[in-house]
Amino acid sequence: MKNDRCGKAATLTEADYSKLRRNIKTLKYKLLLDLAWYTGERWGALVHLRVSDVYLPNGTPRDVVTFRAATRKKRPDGTAETRQVPVHPILFENLRGFAPGASPWLFPNRDGSKPVTWRNCYSIFMKAVERAGLAAKGISTHSTRRSFITKLHNNGVATATIKKITGHRDFKALEAYIDISTDEIRGAIATL
Repeated sequence: MKNDRCGKAATLTEADYSKLRRNIKTLKYKLLLDLAWYTGERWGALVHLRVSDVYLPNGTPRDVVTFRAATRKKRPDGTAETRQVPVHPILFENLRGFAPGASPWLFPNRDGSKPVTWRNCYSIFMKAVERAGLAAKGISTHSTRRSFITKLHNNGVATATIKKITGHRDFKALEAYIDISTDEIRGAIATL
C-alpha cells in the first residue's frame, strides 16, 4: 500500500480526515479515528484504552488522554513511557457525544471482555479509505500519527515540544515523521 511513498504512510489533509470520518459507519470507530487524529498515538495503543484513561468516573471526558506504558510501542531496550495528551476542544465534544458501555475497555470486542483487535480496526479503517476514494494515496493507520506530527511542525510548534508530546526519545526518530512538502523546499531556497 505504501510503495509509492517509499515505505512511509501518507500524511492526511483535513479534507482527507473528513472524508474518512464520513465513510466510517459507527460512532465507536469514528471516535477511534478522532483519537488518532487529535492525539497522534499509534493505533495499537488506542485500541487498548480503558474508559478510565479517557473519562472521569461521572462520565465526563478528562482533560487529558492517558496512554499507559504497557500499551505503547516498546523501544529497542524494551521500555515504554506513559504518555498523556491534552484533549483538543473538538475531541472533547466528540467524547461527550459518545457513551462508553459497561466494559472497562473504551473499544471493547463484541462481548466486552477484551479490547477490539488492531487487525479489526485496520480493516474498518482501510474500508473507509477505499470508500472515500483515497486508496491510491498510500494511507495506513500510521498516517494519523504522521499527519499529527507534520501538522504541529507546519503550525510552528518547536520540535522539542513535539518530541515531548509524542513521546519520542530522540530527534532523529521524530524527524522521520515530518513530511516536508516540495513547496516548503522551494520556499526555503527562495529565501536565499
